[in-house]
Amino acid sequence: MKVSLNWVKEYTDVKLSVDDLVTKIGAQLGAVEEVIDIGKKYGGIVVARVVTCQKHPNADKLHVCMIDDGGVVRGVARISRNQVVRATAVLSSERVAEGDVREGTLTEQRSEEGGNAQKSGGVGGFATKQAGRSHGLVQVVCGAPNVSAGMLVVWIPPGATVPSSVDRDSFVLDAREIRGIVSNGMLASPHELAISDDHTGILEIDNTKEQRAESIGRSNKIRPGMAFKDLFGLDDTIIDIENKMFTHRPDLFGQLGVAREIAGICHNQFNSPKWYTNNPQPTVNSKQTKKLEMKVENLVPKLCPRYMAIALDNVKIGPSPVWLQACLSRVGIRPINNIVDITNYLMMLTAQPLHAFDYDKVAQNGKAKIVVRSPKKGEKMTLLDGKEIQPRAEAILICNQDKPIALGGVMGGNNSEIDEKTTSIIIESANFDMYNIRKTAMEHGVFTDAVTRFNKGQSPAQCAPVLLKAVQMVQALCPESIIASQTSDIYKKPATTRPITITADFINDRLGTKLSLKDIASLLEKVEFQVLSAPAERKRLHILPPFWRQDIEIAEDVVEEVGRLYGYDHLPLKLPNRSIKAAPENPIVIFKNKLRELLAKAGANEILTYSFVHGNLIDNARQDRKNAFQLSNALSPDLQYYRLSLLPSLLDKIHQNIKAGYDEFALFELSSVHAKDYIGTKDALPIEDLHLALIITAGDKLASDKYSGAPYFEVKKYLTTILDNLGVTASYEPLGNFAPENGIEKALLAPFEKQRLAVVKSKEGQFIGAIGELSSKTSQKLKLPKFCAGFEVNVKKLLELQSSHSRYTAMPRFPKVEQDISIKVKADMAYGELYNFIHEEITNNVPENCWWTLSDVDIFKRDEDKAHKQITLRLCIASYQRTLTAEEVNNLLDAVADVANKSLGAERI
Repeated sequence: MKVSLNWVKEYTDVKLSVDDLVTKIGAQLGAVEEVIDIGKKYGGIVVARVVTCQKHPNADKLHVCMIDDGGVVRGVARISRNQVVRATAVLSSERVAEGDVREGTLTEQRSEEGGNAQKSGGVGGFATKQAGRSHGLVQVVCGAPNVSAGMLVVWIPPGATVPSSVDRDSFVLDAREIRGIVSNGMLASPHELAISDDHTGILEIDNTKEQRAESIGRSNKIRPGMAFKDLFGLDDTIIDIENKMFTHRPDLFGQLGVAREIAGICHNQFNSPKWYTNNPQPTVNSKQTKKLEMKVENLVPKLCPRYMAIALDNVKIGPSPVWLQACLSRVGIRPINNIVDITNYLMMLTAQPLHAFDYDKVAQNGKAKIVVRSPKKGEKMTLLDGKEIQPRAEAILICNQDKPIALGGVMGGNNSEIDEKTTSIIIESANFDMYNIRKTAMEHGVFTDAVTRFNKGQSPAQCAPVLLKAVQMVQALCPESIIASQTSDIYKKPATTRPITITADFINDRLGTKLSLKDIASLLEKVEFQVLSAPAERKRLHILPPFWRQDIEIAEDVVEEVGRLYGYDHLPLKLPNRSIKAAPENPIVIFKNKLRELLAKAGANEILTYSFVHGNLIDNARQDRKNAFQLSNALSPDLQYYRLSLLPSLLDKIHQNIKAGYDEFALFELSSVHAKDYIGTKDALPIEDLHLALIITAGDKLASDKYSGAPYFEVKKYLTTILDNLGVTASYEPLGNFAPENGIEKALLAPFEKQRLAVVKSKEGQFIGAIGELSSKTSQKLKLPKFCAGFEVNVKKLLELQSSHSRYTAMPRFPKVEQDISIKVKADMAYGELYNFIHEEITNNVPENCWWTLSDVDIFKRDEDKAHKQITLRLCIASYQRTLTAEEVNNLLDAVADVANKSLGAERI
């Protein structure tokens, strides 16, 4: 936000130096990005009067001008007035053209000056003394078609820099010959003065037009010799404040709002202009000669809470006065014409965007109708910048009877723009839904000053005063214009704002201050808050924020406002009391670090992926995107949904890593997941589950050479490592009739192939997670290799199980005995079924005071016997009392095998 210090000073007294003010703004208002001294580039540039204007003897399009600068510029060649008369006669005899010399011009200039001596201050380092007729005239060659004797112009003398070149390669003028005649500097165009893009002619200062600006706060009697920058506020300092600091303060996107805040932080009383707060309505001119018919219809009142419009006739389009062009250019707005400049001026002043339409381009059959509506299917429009768009379905369109004329709150259409032929206009002052404007601008890539302000949430209450001020300015700059219609105002007024009741103790307890109610009231009233208090309520204040402060809703907002206006640097520097006891350990943090360490030692790599994923990834993992929380304002199209489980995010990285040349790896992630149907019973808020997911994979060529078994058993090694180190006993069961209890569990199971999946449960039957190989659909969509498997488990449940199961167990000091048992079973028997049976039988038959483990070795199927398969398990056992013999262990396994044979039909090999 570019803040013009001169503009601010029109509304409040600023006594601080620029450096002190910038420091104060940075501490209490917003971060200052840049401070620009505008006046530097206008050093030495003065106003001058063209006394004579003759055709150049050696060029058809050039003129030789004698200018009067009041004698303020030193070091430049001057010609006496007698010499000017003689030179004029010589030029006239060489090349006479009607109108080249205006009779009486020199005489009038002399009589106007009389003999009165005037003193004037220095101009940009050029010494100054003006002594009536004692100074001579300066010769300048000019190629502008509009130059003529008698006009007030802007002269850039030798030694001065052309302002438009300052930000590039600075161009310093000197006295030089042009076609044989010396030109001392140049007469400048608006473009060369960096106040507009117009370079068709030199800037003409019309004293009458500038004087007419008195009704809107500016008036200067302009004379030759005046410093150009002093006339039109160009001796200015621009303070560029970072926009994000004002995101919650739409009023601060206008110079008026910033002036109010500067007054507040400087503890000065601020009073907004009466036209801004009194809110009168424009009235139709009783002497009008023509009435323009105009109707307004609002079909989307929720998206457009207020829409105002008024028509004016007999409007003459032309350049704005210099003061207005200079005012806009200082804050980065390009002047266009008087009507458009008025709307931009008021937008930069109040933060309320306006728009002007050509009435005749909007009207049909002499009647104008404006309709605020949503786009029709397939409807297109062309914006002012020439860009053709098909408005998004939720956009706001401003239309006439049958076609769009503006993209509401964003940009006007090129079919209704103001041009030099316009004589009747409609001025719009409206309020739009901030979120809708932001989405529309983002989707179409159109970012304007209006968007910057509308998407911060402007107050609809300021539409009327700003519209009235616009009408007044049009009538001031176009004296023949008349109000030609009633004011249309479609506005569903919001409920009356209720005062916020607050006490001094409430504020002081939070700020650490000792402010009285009087102090608090004074701070707030200086920025135009209404502070009400009854005599019987001496301990409380009733605070009513002004209409432009929609961010003040609760008592804490008032506390923040008081603290900022009082000054954070005035708050007491007192450290809070705190215990010196060591902070308690966070068990979940310690547990997560333990899991990371275990998996890192096992050779896995941790990755961090976004918590938000694309909806397509959810679909590819066979999960239900309807059960995932969707972001309404996603930062990226790829980050639309909060993920339901972690495994899809890991699977999404496999193809990328294999393409990058990594043929074999294991990846894991620890993070949170949510689901719409997983809601707390007490607070009705979404429950956040903490999960751990891991995948292993190998390229097809490497897998065929290195891995002979199924990937399920490879990934199971990682999970077994974790469970064994945590002391958690778990079982791996077929999916069978297992029914997920919520959307998280359902999403966790979804990516796996049902026939290659095991549900992981604790010995109490509590669901921990799932492990298995991926479904063919998921593998195909995500381009996964054949050798790929993974697991996902609930970390919080693992922590609970560790706390309840884990205890220190001393290892036996006697030797361990390892023995394998191979059992032939039917081919359709699940591995888990046999493993669990054997595990249970060993538990029932193992001798007392023994430590043992049971692990898998392999699963083998012979080609000649497809009806059976062979499963080999390994028993590792040791006693705490003595050394076990191989015979004892073998007898144990024989007993287990006999039971398996009788119960399952299994045969020990």
